[in-house]
Amino acid sequence: MRPITLIRAVPIAACVAIASTLPLVGCGDQPSTPSVVAVADLYVVERTNFDMAIPASGELSAMRQIEVRNRLESRAVITEVVAEGVSVRQGDVVLRLAEEEMKDKIKDQRDKVNVANSELIAAEQTLAIRENTRASELEKADLAIDMAKLALLAWENGELVSQRQALALAKETAQIDLKRLNDRFEQSAKLVDKNFISRDEFERDRIAMIEAQAKSKQADLDQKVYEEYTYKQDRAKKESDVEQAIAERARVEQRENAEIVKAKSDLESAKFKVESAADRLRAFETQLGYCTVIAPTDGLVVYATSIDSGGGGRGGGDAQPPQVGTELRPNELVIILPDTTQMVANLKVSEALSGRIRIGQSVTVYSDALPNVPLKGSVLSVSVLAASGGWRDPNRRDYTVRVALEADPSLGLKPSMRCKAEILLDRVDNAIGVPIQAIFRQGPIAYIHVSDGTSYEQRLITLGRSSELRVEVVEGLKEGERVLLREPKSEEITTKLDFEALAAKFAPPSEAPREGGESAGEGPRVSQGGGQPAQAAQAGQAGPRRGDGAGRRGRPEGQPGEAHAQGKDAAGKPAESTVETAKETSNEGTDGGQVAPANTDTPAAATPTEGEKSTEGVKKAS
Repeated sequence: MRPITLIRAVPIAACVAIASTLPLVGCGDQPSTPSVVAVADLYVVERTNFDMAIPASGELSAMRQIEVRNRLESRAVITEVVAEGVSVRQGDVVLRLAEEEMKDKIKDQRDKVNVANSELIAAEQTLAIRENTRASELEKADLAIDMAKLALLAWENGELVSQRQALALAKETAQIDLKRLNDRFEQSAKLVDKNFISRDEFERDRIAMIEAQAKSKQADLDQKVYEEYTYKQDRAKKESDVEQAIAERARVEQRENAEIVKAKSDLESAKFKVESAADRLRAFETQLGYCTVIAPTDGLVVYATSIDSGGGGRGGGDAQPPQVGTELRPNELVIILPDTTQMVANLKVSEALSGRIRIGQSVTVYSDALPNVPLKGSVLSVSVLAASGGWRDPNRRDYTVRVALEADPSLGLKPSMRCKAEILLDRVDNAIGVPIQAIFRQGPIAYIHVSDGTSYEQRLITLGRSSELRVEVVEGLKEGERVLLREPKSEEITTKLDFEALAAKFAPPSEAPREGGESAGEGPRVSQGGGQPAQAAQAGQAGPRRGDGAGRRGRPEGQPGEAHAQGKDAAGKPAESTVETAKETSNEGTDGGQVAPANTDTPAAATPTEGEKSTEGVKKAS
């Protein structure tokens, strides 16, 4: 396996140790002690190969895992639980809960189902009875209508005709009898005058005539009363009987229909009760099945209390692990079964480097439990959103990179194991490169110190791709030249760069230097070395420094930002080992402008500013 150079800060002691192993050249006949120092501080430029990798750290997790939760809706008490750390097979019992309470509920619910079935049968019978009653009552109502209609017809064709005939006969008889008696009375009057009959007979004939007149008038009156009153009353009564019978039939139908609707409603209610009781019974039987939990797949038993998370378990440092007698809440997470045959590494990568990671890139992972066993893997995904650095570093943003590992299950990897990783971005082949401690910066200007045998020349260079320990120099160096790996003393430098002139030359047109050396729209001057004002550069005391714009100090191990160059400040003091994020690099390029563009033909330097950004990351480690 080829060596991979990591992009992260390196202590100065490590840099010196590395420099001591590189091809070095002495400075001629110098005193013994200075000669040793000179040999250790010079590096002969040569073409080299190096890898570009991002260091990261995180923890292992299973690609697939099963959560075992308490699915009982009521009180759940553990009666049996498998020991944590045991590897179980599919179908093994991992958890048992108390069943007695659920069995009692099932028994009571079965009684309710039987009662509901009885009520359903009664409702069905009631509906049938009501339907039969309705048919019978409607038949009676129809019969009453028919009887009323027949009574009307019988009156019209029988009683009415008979009554009229009787009245007409009585009237006619009375009139005939009245005429007869009138004629007799008239004869009696003639006879009594002639004394043919007695006065008594005459009076009797007169009385008979008067009675006949009265009967005739009575017959006329009876016929008149009948036609004008009695006939109308009888017709209205008969017709009313028919109408009442029809109305009664409608009332009977409405009443019986209401009873049918009520019976049907009772039947539907009884059916719903049966279905509800049956569903409840099935739910209880299902809940009884939840009292015995079997492993749906092979996995390693991990208690939820061992995971400090908000996943709905009993998490928290003070939570007791599940044991016999433990009472569980509904839907409480009890056990996790991770599939350890396929593991992934969840790595945290700073926001500055996340954009350089692509799916499928090779990754080498080292578990803290097996630090000498490299685990090969590839990038699965990069999180869409960044996570905050928390209260320790609220401005920090880290992205999670998931890496699928090609690990042998016999290694015994487990979730939550800490790990470190190297994400391979690219490889630089046959390029002129120098150690990062040879690179110095004055604002946006990158330069080195080239040895001419007894002194040093400040030379402007164009940087390309870089790793943690090496930087590609695109322009400004040739093979065989010797560069200084430390900050030279002022009297050792024979040729110095005019940083203000360079800044003015490479500054954008809108940022040309104003009077006094300031750039348009910019407060501080270009010269920033060692915190000295711009006038120091004019006096030949520019105070160059390396790693200008470096990132925050004290970043946790395994969480570096992008780091590409190291150095010292203008006062000659060792700079703190720091890491620069992409945001800080971008801000520094805005303040001073990009002066030394990188080779745009290289994959890692797609734009003129990419090479510069790749070397502004890290000061020389102390």
